[in-house]
Amino acid sequence: MIISFFNYLEFEKRYSSHTLDAYKSDIEQFTSFLQYNFQVDSLVDVTSAQVRSWMVSLKEQNISNRSINRKLSALKTLFNFLRSRHGLAQNPLRKIISPKTEKRLPLTVRKEHLERMFLINNQNAGDTSYILLRNDLVLDMLYSCGLRRSELMQLSLKDLDLDRRLCRVLGKGKKERWVPLSANLVDKILTYLIFRHQTLIDLAKPEHFYLFMTDQCEPLYPKWVYNLVKKNLSLVSSVERRSPHILRHSFATHLSDAGADLHVIKTLLGHSSLAATQVYMHNSIEKLKKIYDQAHPKS
Repeated sequence: MIISFFNYLEFEKRYSSHTLDAYKSDIEQFTSFLQYNFQVDSLVDVTSAQVRSWMVSLKEQNISNRSINRKLSALKTLFNFLRSRHGLAQNPLRKIISPKTEKRLPLTVRKEHLERMFLINNQNAGDTSYILLRNDLVLDMLYSCGLRRSELMQLSLKDLDLDRRLCRVLGKGKKERWVPLSANLVDKILTYLIFRHQTLIDLAKPEHFYLFMTDQCEPLYPKWVYNLVKKNLSLVSSVERRSPHILRHSFATHLSDAGADLHVIKTLLGHSSLAATQVYMHNSIEKLKKIYDQAHPKS
């Protein structure tokens, strides 16, 4: 049953490898808990009381409510699948109430800080080396296109339509979207492609499927992208988290601050639901409140 469940997530729901790994970890933790504490080996025999007991044990381990909710989400998906595909009589998660969590607004980097980061990179890129041009372009595409890290890593040469200034992006669930490229970004890409091609020749490497490569012309990997973003953001910002996703948050927030339509932002981000995009509107509202409190005589 578990094997068929993960086949369903991977091939029908098209979940990412990252999500699949998280689901596997959460479900393995739950089944191990059942076996150790209740000697339950079959998911058919799971009760709501046992799920609640597991939640209590997670709290005792100082697991945050947000993480507990993520684990419960994995279990809900599993038991819904077992009901629909394997005839499970009752879903033990049906009466489980998820613990409350505080709504967290996305962290962003101020526009002037990002402008300074790109200014520093462009000054360095004056030496025109493959590495400097690539690093600058990776950062620019994460921010200017609002890409997820995994989306950036998957970009291929065939995804670029530079004549129309468009980039094809394969998002979550293998959903495809087209993101516009600025004229400045197209110029950067064209320059980068020249140095990319020469680097492949210099290292005697065959043509590469991916747009971006490591120094040795291998595919990028998650930690590489994270380290690059963290290093560069650390030069210009004291924001708490300095991950690639911060640049995506900044992309959406800055569009919202400038008055972009929420449906347009949703399309550019590749969100399936408008609710996921509305959080960026909250960021703009909080900014308006702050300005009001500072400026209005009756605030």
